[in-house]
Amino acid sequence: MTNMPEIRFKGFTDAWTQRKLGEVVEKLKSYSLSRDVETNDATGYRYIHYGDIHKQVADMVTRDEQLPNIKIGNYIPIAQGDLVLADASEDYTGIAEPCVVLHTPKDKIIAGLHTIAIRPIDTNPLFLYHLFHTDGFKKFGSHVGTGLKVFGITFTNLAQYDMKAPTLPEQTAIGSFFRTLDDIIHATQRKVALLKQLKTAYLQQMFPQDGERVPRVRFAGFAGDWEIRTIESFADVKTGGKDTQDAISDGEYDFYVRSPKIEKINSYSFDGEAVLTVGDGVGVGKVFHYVNGKFDYHQRVYKISDFNDVYGLFFYQYFATNFIKESQKYNAKTSVDSVRREMITKMLIPCPAIEEQITIGDFFHNLDTQITTQSEKAEKLKQLKSAYLQKMFT
Repeated sequence: MTNMPEIRFKGFTDAWTQRKLGEVVEKLKSYSLSRDVETNDATGYRYIHYGDIHKQVADMVTRDEQLPNIKIGNYIPIAQGDLVLADASEDYTGIAEPCVVLHTPKDKIIAGLHTIAIRPIDTNPLFLYHLFHTDGFKKFGSHVGTGLKVFGITFTNLAQYDMKAPTLPEQTAIGSFFRTLDDIIHATQRKVALLKQLKTAYLQQMFPQDGERVPRVRFAGFAGDWEIRTIESFADVKTGGKDTQDAISDGEYDFYVRSPKIEKINSYSFDGEAVLTVGDGVGVGKVFHYVNGKFDYHQRVYKISDFNDVYGLFFYQYFATNFIKESQKYNAKTSVDSVRREMITKMLIPCPAIEEQITIGDFFHNLDTQITTQSEKAEKLKQLKSAYLQKMFT
C-alpha cells in the first residue's frame, strides 16, 4: 500500500502516516432512544437516529432544525465537529454510515438508537467524514460487520481500522474540497426537486380539473372551453406481438416490456412518435414518450400513436399525469393489475385548439429537458465525487 494518494493539492508532499482509527478519535456517549421519544414540541433537545443517517436526514448537520425534537432527559450532548455513525444496516455498504455536526448547536443534540458517537482528536472532522465514504473503509466494514439480516459494527471493531492521514492542514484542504463538491451536488439536487415541484404545480393549474372545461392558468391569447374527447377519436391504440423471452442482452433496439424497465431486441415494430404504457403487472401506470426512434413492445404494452389534430407532447403530458388515476377506474383486476385496450380507447382527454396544445406541450417538454439536464448533472457530480474519493485517499 502506498503512503500517498494518487491526487494531492499543490504544496503538500509529506508522506501520509498510518494509525488506528481508535488513536485519533474519542468515543462519546450514545443512547438507545427510539422513535417514541420524538415530539413536535420545542424542548431544546434533538437527536440523531440511525434511520435518519441512512435516509440522509442527518448527514452534514448545519442547523438544529434538521433533526427531530425529543423529550427532555438527562443526556450528555455532542458538539460541533463530532461525528455520529450508524452501527446497524440492512446491508454491508451502510455499515458505519456517518453524519457530522458542522455548526455550534443551540439545542442539545444527542446520539440516539444504533449509533456510535466519536470526537476527532487533532483530526479534521470532514476528512474523517469523507474517509468513511471511501471504498477502502466500506470494505473494512464488510469484513468486521456481523449479523445475518441486519449487519452491525462496534466501536471496538471500528477503532481497529488502519487509516492513513496527512498533516492537519492537508486534511483540512481535503475536507473543504469535498464539502464544496457536496454543496454543489446538493444545490443541483435541490434544483431538480424544485423543478419537479414546479412541474407538478403547473400540471394541476394548466389542465382542467374534473368537471371543468377550462384550466385555471392559461397562456395569453387563448380562450374558450376545451373539448372532451376519447383517445380513440384522435389516435390508434395497439398492442405488441413479442414476448419477454424475445429480449436479448446485446439487442440493438429498445424493447418495452411488462415492467418498468426497458430491454433490448434485434427487431422493431415501429419508429416515429408514440406514447407507450403497460397494460398489466407491476408496470401499470408507467408512461413513456418516444420520438424518431425504432422500438418494439410487449404483447401487453399499449402503443398510442398516429395522432389526429392532437399534439403528441400535449397528449403525453396529460396522459402521463392522469393515467395512473384513471387506470384505477378501469382496472380489470384479475390476479394482477390489468387495463384492457378498450378501456384506454374510451379514456376522456380534455383538448383545446391545436395551437394551445402545442404551446402547452412544448412548455412542459422544455421543463422536462431542464429536469433531465439537472438530474444528469447531479449524477455526473456524484460520479466525480466517487472517483475523487478513491484517488484522494490512500
